Amino acid sequence: MNHPTKPTPRQGIFAPNSHLFSLGMDAVFRALADPTRRGLLDELFKQDGQTLSALEQRLPMTRFGVMKHLKLLEEANLVVTNKRGREKLHFLNPVPIRLVHDRWVSKYAEPWAAALSELKKTLEEDGMEKVFEIYIKTTPERLWEAITDSELRQKYNFGVGVTSDWTAGSRYEAAHPSGVDIAAGENLEVDPPRRLVQSFTALWSEDVKREGSSRVTWEIEPVGDSCRLTVTHDQLSEDVSDEIYGGWPQILSGLKTLLETGESLTTPGSLLYAGATESAD
Repeated sequence: MNHPTKPTPRQGIFAPNSHLFSLGMDAVFRALADPTRRGLLDELFKQDGQTLSALEQRLPMTRFGVMKHLKLLEEANLVVTNKRGREKLHFLNPVPIRLVHDRWVSKYAEPWAAALSELKKTLEEDGMEKVFEIYIKTTPERLWEAITDSELRQKYNFGVGVTSDWTAGSRYEAAHPSGVDIAAGENLEVDPPRRLVQSFTALWSEDVKREGSSRVTWEIEPVGDSCRLTVTHDQLSEDVSDEIYGGWPQILSGLKTLLETGESLTTPGSLLYAGATESAD
């Protein structure tokens, strides 16, 4: 299967210092303030990976109008695009919603945080591909290390570490210190510190085991003194359980926090398995 062309980087959105992060949040709230743009997100909520022509047919406006609103959504990082042949597909990106949750909502009311988490899980029900994007102030080498080093991985991945020799064709295994196997698969492509493609089979319950194998692609692109990380989870069945892909926004938020501050997230979801991890240690 051909890999999608990477979306054009958006400078300054969710950049790592507080001033630029605030600018990124301003772009998100500004984008969400318009009912037409919310309508576009609703359409991608219902069916992800749509072309401009498909979205144009669903809204009572000109093609130019739809393009203008999509541009603002892309600048806010709420929509990311991938090219497939001659088509440009638009995907709903839940990571900014996760960042809003991590910075503000989880401080005040866990039920609200749970509601946002549930929204995040149901953002994309019909598509066979999920795309997640985030900017992190770090080097490609440090980011690659955080993805492949088991001890670092545990700090942002619900306590789950991963073991492998990280060569093309090798096997990897992800497990929680409590003894629960989480996932396993093959490293299909290994190109440090730029690209990692893996098959992915979930193992944490009988239900997810029945989902079979899918594919996860990590793509790292330098942007100034930061990196744009795009995670594409594809080759998913049409009726895939949201358990398979629903945790990505929180994992990526935790990765960003770790590399930029040296600390772990303290949101309710992030702390869910902390006790089990500490007990295992």
